[in-house]
Amino acid sequence: MNNDPNLNPNNGGNQGMNFDMKNGMNGLNMGNITGKLGKGCSGLGCLLAALAALVIWGISTYNGLVNDQQEVEKAWANVETQYQRRADLIDNLVNTVKGYAKHERETFEAVTNARTKVGSIELNAENLDEETLKKFQSAQNELSGALKSLIAVSENYPELKANENFLQLQSQLEGTENRIATVREDFNKVAKEYNTKIKQFPKNIFAGIFGFKEKPYFAAQAGAENAPKVNFD
Repeated sequence: MNNDPNLNPNNGGNQGMNFDMKNGMNGLNMGNITGKLGKGCSGLGCLLAALAALVIWGISTYNGLVNDQQEVEKAWANVETQYQRRADLIDNLVNTVKGYAKHERETFEAVTNARTKVGSIELNAENLDEETLKKFQSAQNELSGALKSLIAVSENYPELKANENFLQLQSQLEGTENRIATVREDFNKVAKEYNTKIKQFPKNIFAGIFGFKEKPYFAAQAGAENAPKVNFD
Protein backbone atom coordinates (compact mmCIF):
# COMPACT_ATOMS: atom_id res chain seq x y z
CA MET A 1 0.00 0.00 0.00
CA ASN A 2 1.33 3.37 -1.06
CA ASN A 3 1.47 5.81 1.82
CA ASP A 4 2.55 8.78 -0.30
CA PRO A 5 0.28 11.56 0.97
CA ASN A 6 0.33 13.29 -2.42
CA LEU A 7 -1.35 10.26 -3.99
CA ASN A 8 -3.86 9.73 -1.22
CA PRO A 9 -7.33 10.78 -2.40
CA ASN A 10 -8.23 11.66 1.18
CA ASN A 11 -5.49 14.25 1.34
CA GLY A 12 -5.18 17.59 -0.47
CA GLY A 13 -3.24 16.32 -3.44
CA ASN A 14 -6.16 16.66 -5.84
CA GLN A 15 -6.87 20.11 -4.49
CA GLY A 16 -3.33 21.13 -5.38
CA MET A 17 -3.69 19.73 -8.87
CA ASN A 18 -7.06 21.48 -9.30
CA PHE A 19 -5.49 24.74 -8.15
CA ASP A 20 -2.69 24.44 -10.70
CA MET A 21 -5.15 23.63 -13.49
CA LYS A 22 -7.32 26.61 -12.57
CA ASN A 23 -4.30 28.89 -12.56
CA GLY A 24 -3.32 27.57 -15.95
CA MET A 25 -6.79 28.15 -17.38
CA ASN A 26 -6.89 31.65 -15.95
CA GLY A 27 -3.56 32.38 -17.50
CA LEU A 28 -4.73 31.01 -20.81
CA ASN A 29 -7.89 33.14 -20.76
CA MET A 30 -5.97 36.29 -19.98
CA GLY A 31 -3.59 35.49 -22.77
CA ASN A 32 -6.42 35.11 -25.23
CA ILE A 33 -7.94 38.41 -24.19
CA THR A 34 -4.62 40.18 -24.44
CA GLY A 35 -4.07 38.68 -27.86
CA LYS A 36 -7.45 39.83 -29.10
CA LEU A 37 -6.83 43.34 -27.87
CA GLY A 38 -3.47 43.27 -29.53
CA LYS A 39 -5.05 42.31 -32.83
CA GLY A 40 -7.61 45.18 -32.53
CA CYS A 41 -7.14 48.86 -33.38
CA SER A 42 -4.95 51.13 -31.33
CA GLY A 43 -6.48 53.86 -29.18
CA LEU A 44 -5.77 56.61 -31.75
CA GLY A 45 -6.88 54.42 -34.67
CA CYS A 46 -10.17 53.57 -32.99
CA LEU A 47 -10.77 57.24 -32.24
CA LEU A 48 -10.11 58.29 -35.84
CA ALA A 49 -12.36 55.52 -37.17
CA ALA A 50 -15.15 56.58 -34.83
CA LEU A 51 -14.75 60.23 -35.84
CA ALA A 52 -14.84 59.31 -39.55
CA ALA A 53 -18.01 57.27 -39.05
CA LEU A 54 -19.58 60.16 -37.13
CA VAL A 55 -18.71 62.66 -39.85
CA ILE A 56 -20.15 60.43 -42.58
CA TRP A 57 -23.34 59.91 -40.58
CA GLY A 58 -23.58 63.65 -39.90
CA ILE A 59 -23.25 64.53 -43.59
CA SER A 60 -25.86 61.95 -44.52
CA THR A 61 -28.25 63.22 -41.86
CA TYR A 62 -27.78 66.85 -42.90
CA ASN A 63 -28.34 66.07 -46.58
CA GLY A 64 -31.47 64.12 -45.67
CA LEU A 65 -32.89 67.08 -43.77
CA VAL A 66 -32.06 69.39 -46.68
CA ASN A 67 -33.95 67.10 -49.06
CA ASP A 68 -36.94 67.01 -46.71
CA GLN A 69 -36.90 70.79 -46.46
CA GLN A 70 -36.84 71.07 -50.25
CA GLU A 71 -39.91 68.84 -50.45
CA VAL A 72 -41.70 71.25 -48.12
CA GLU A 73 -40.65 74.19 -50.28
CA LYS A 74 -41.85 72.39 -53.39
CA ALA A 75 -45.23 71.68 -51.79
CA TRP A 76 -45.53 75.33 -50.74
CA ALA A 77 -44.70 76.49 -54.29
CA ASN A 78 -47.65 74.42 -55.52
CA VAL A 79 -49.89 76.15 -52.96
CA GLU A 80 -48.73 79.58 -54.12
CA THR A 81 -49.28 78.67 -57.76
CA GLN A 82 -52.90 77.65 -57.22
CA TYR A 83 -53.72 80.66 -55.06
CA GLN A 84 -52.17 82.95 -57.68
CA ARG A 85 -54.23 81.25 -60.37
CA ARG A 86 -57.37 81.87 -58.35
CA ALA A 87 -56.43 85.53 -57.86
CA ASP A 88 -55.98 85.97 -61.62
CA LEU A 89 -59.33 84.32 -62.29
CA ILE A 90 -61.02 86.58 -59.76
CA ASP A 91 -59.62 89.64 -61.52
CA ASN A 92 -61.03 88.39 -64.80
CA LEU A 93 -64.33 87.60 -63.12
CA VAL A 94 -64.59 91.10 -61.67
CA ASN A 95 -63.94 92.66 -65.07
CA THR A 96 -66.56 90.42 -66.65
CA VAL A 97 -69.19 91.20 -64.02
CA LYS A 98 -68.47 94.94 -64.28
CA GLY A 99 -69.56 94.81 -67.91
CA TYR A 100 -73.06 93.83 -66.81
CA ALA A 101 -73.37 95.14 -63.25
CA LYS A 102 -71.62 98.49 -63.09
CA HIS A 103 -73.67 99.62 -60.11
CA GLU A 104 -72.43 96.86 -57.76
CA ARG A 105 -69.70 99.13 -56.44
CA GLU A 106 -69.64 97.84 -52.88
CA THR A 107 -69.26 94.26 -54.03
CA PHE A 108 -66.37 95.18 -56.33
CA GLU A 109 -64.67 97.17 -53.59
CA ALA A 110 -64.98 94.26 -51.15
CA VAL A 111 -63.29 91.93 -53.62
CA THR A 112 -60.57 94.49 -54.40
CA ASN A 113 -59.85 95.14 -50.72
CA ALA A 114 -59.69 91.43 -49.91
CA ARG A 115 -57.41 90.90 -52.90
CA THR A 116 -55.12 93.67 -51.68
CA LYS A 117 -55.04 92.25 -48.16
CA VAL A 118 -53.91 88.88 -49.48
CA GLY A 119 -51.17 90.52 -51.51
CA SER A 120 -49.91 92.50 -48.51
CA ILE A 121 -48.95 89.37 -46.58
CA GLU A 122 -45.36 88.42 -47.30
CA LEU A 123 -45.13 84.69 -46.99
CA ASN A 124 -42.74 82.23 -48.58
CA ALA A 125 -41.18 78.85 -47.85
CA GLU A 126 -38.30 80.41 -45.90
CA ASN A 127 -40.35 82.47 -43.44
CA LEU A 128 -43.26 80.11 -42.89
CA ASP A 129 -44.48 80.35 -39.31
CA GLU A 130 -47.79 79.60 -37.63
CA GLU A 131 -48.83 83.21 -37.02
CA THR A 132 -48.14 84.39 -40.57
CA LEU A 133 -49.81 81.35 -42.09
CA LYS A 134 -52.92 82.03 -40.00
CA LYS A 135 -53.03 85.60 -41.32
CA PHE A 136 -52.58 84.34 -44.86
CA GLN A 137 -55.35 81.77 -44.50
CA SER A 138 -57.66 84.33 -42.88
CA ALA A 139 -57.09 86.74 -45.76
CA GLN A 140 -57.76 84.00 -48.29
CA ASN A 141 -60.98 83.13 -46.46
CA GLU A 142 -62.02 86.79 -46.58
CA LEU A 143 -61.37 86.81 -50.30
CA SER A 144 -63.49 83.68 -50.67
CA GLY A 145 -66.34 85.45 -48.87
CA ALA A 146 -66.08 88.46 -51.17
CA LEU A 147 -66.07 86.10 -54.13
CA LYS A 148 -69.31 84.51 -52.96
CA SER A 149 -70.91 87.95 -52.81
CA LEU A 150 -69.70 88.65 -56.31
CA ILE A 151 -71.16 85.37 -57.52
CA ALA A 152 -74.50 86.21 -55.91
CA VAL A 153 -74.65 89.38 -57.99
CA SER A 154 -74.96 87.29 -61.14
CA GLU A 155 -78.40 86.12 -60.02
CA ASN A 156 -79.75 89.58 -60.81
CA TYR A 157 -78.29 89.66 -64.31
CA PRO A 158 -79.52 86.85 -66.61
CA GLU A 159 -77.40 88.08 -69.51
CA LEU A 160 -74.31 87.83 -67.32
CA LYS A 161 -75.12 84.25 -66.40
CA ALA A 162 -75.40 83.37 -70.08
CA ASN A 163 -72.13 85.05 -71.03
CA GLU A 164 -69.65 82.55 -72.53
CA ASN A 165 -66.62 84.09 -70.83
CA PHE A 166 -68.50 84.05 -67.53
CA LEU A 167 -69.27 80.35 -67.92
CA GLN A 168 -65.63 79.58 -68.70
CA LEU A 169 -64.52 81.44 -65.60
CA GLN A 170 -67.03 79.40 -63.62
CA SER A 171 -65.48 76.14 -64.74
CA GLN A 172 -61.89 77.33 -64.28
CA LEU A 173 -62.55 78.77 -60.86
CA GLU A 174 -64.23 75.61 -59.63
CA GLY A 175 -61.30 73.52 -60.84
CA THR A 176 -58.85 75.87 -59.13
CA GLU A 177 -60.73 75.66 -55.83
CA ASN A 178 -60.46 71.88 -56.01
CA ARG A 179 -56.73 72.07 -56.73
CA ILE A 180 -56.22 74.47 -53.83
CA ALA A 181 -57.80 71.97 -51.47
CA THR A 182 -55.54 69.23 -52.87
CA VAL A 183 -52.25 71.14 -52.67
CA ARG A 184 -53.04 72.32 -49.16
CA GLU A 185 -53.58 68.74 -48.09
CA ASP A 186 -50.34 67.69 -49.81
CA PHE A 187 -48.46 70.49 -48.07
CA ASN A 188 -49.76 69.45 -44.66
CA LYS A 189 -48.65 65.87 -45.31
CA VAL A 190 -45.12 66.82 -46.38
CA ALA A 191 -44.77 69.33 -43.55
CA LYS A 192 -45.86 66.73 -41.00
CA GLU A 193 -43.24 64.25 -42.23
CA TYR A 194 -40.56 66.95 -42.10
CA ASN A 195 -41.58 68.09 -38.61
CA THR A 196 -41.50 64.53 -37.32
CA LYS A 197 -37.96 63.99 -38.58
CA ILE A 198 -36.50 67.17 -37.08
CA LYS A 199 -38.00 66.28 -33.70
CA GLN A 200 -36.58 62.75 -33.57
CA PHE A 201 -33.34 62.07 -31.72
CA PRO A 202 -30.58 62.48 -32.76
CA LYS A 203 -31.72 64.43 -35.85
CA ASN A 204 -33.17 67.09 -33.59
CA ILE A 205 -29.61 67.99 -32.58
CA PHE A 206 -28.63 68.66 -36.19
CA ALA A 207 -31.90 70.49 -36.80
CA GLY A 208 -31.17 72.82 -33.91
CA ILE A 209 -27.57 73.43 -34.92
CA PHE A 210 -28.29 74.11 -38.60
CA GLY A 211 -31.56 75.98 -38.16
CA PHE A 212 -34.14 73.51 -39.49
CA LYS A 213 -37.36 74.94 -38.07
CA GLU A 214 -40.78 73.38 -37.66
CA LYS A 215 -43.33 74.19 -40.39
CA PRO A 216 -46.96 75.16 -39.70
CA TYR A 217 -50.06 73.50 -41.12
CA PHE A 218 -53.13 74.76 -42.88
CA ALA A 219 -56.07 74.58 -40.51
CA ALA A 220 -59.01 72.45 -41.58
CA GLN A 221 -62.11 74.38 -42.52
CA ALA A 222 -65.75 73.53 -41.99
CA GLY A 223 -66.94 71.43 -44.89
CA ALA A 224 -63.39 70.70 -45.99
CA GLU A 225 -64.31 67.05 -46.41
CA ASN A 226 -66.48 68.09 -49.38
CA ALA A 227 -65.04 69.34 -52.62
CA PRO A 228 -65.57 73.11 -52.89
CA LYS A 229 -67.87 74.23 -55.68
CA VAL A 230 -68.41 77.51 -57.46
CA ASN A 231 -71.98 77.51 -58.69
CA PHE A 232 -73.30 80.24 -60.96
CA ASP A 233 -76.61 78.54 -61.72
